[in-house]
Amino acid sequence: MYLKLKKLLDNAYAPYSNFPVAAILKDKDEKEWNGVNVENAAYPSGLCAERSALFGAISYGFKPKSIVEIHIISKKKDFIAPCAGCRQVMTELMPQDAKVFQYGIEGQCRVNTVKELVPYWIAPEDIIA
Repeated sequence: MYLKLKKLLDNAYAPYSNFPVAAILKDKDEKEWNGVNVENAAYPSGLCAERSALFGAISYGFKPKSIVEIHIISKKKDFIAPCAGCRQVMTELMPQDAKVFQYGIEGQCRVNTVKELVPYWIAPEDIIA
């Protein structure tokens, strides 16, 4: 997976931060979906690689909670961790025990579950009155 991720970094569009990020997720049937970060001069209009992969997968029929792992990488030497916004999206679209593989550019990898990354998430039932 590391080599696929590293190659996918070339597709990122990060002219402002120069911080490309790539993500690949898998569902329970081993299907994969790719995502990269895409920036925009109007910063809030960009999208992180993790959400790019998650939203793209859902739009093509991946079912929420069927996504069992996501792999992410940047050109950073150390591990890349998902931002808080991506973590919150993961809590709704991925099972709490889904694996989040976080790579450094030299191949080192740290693995956490979604629940470990977001122990106190906002669940849909928390906001429905």
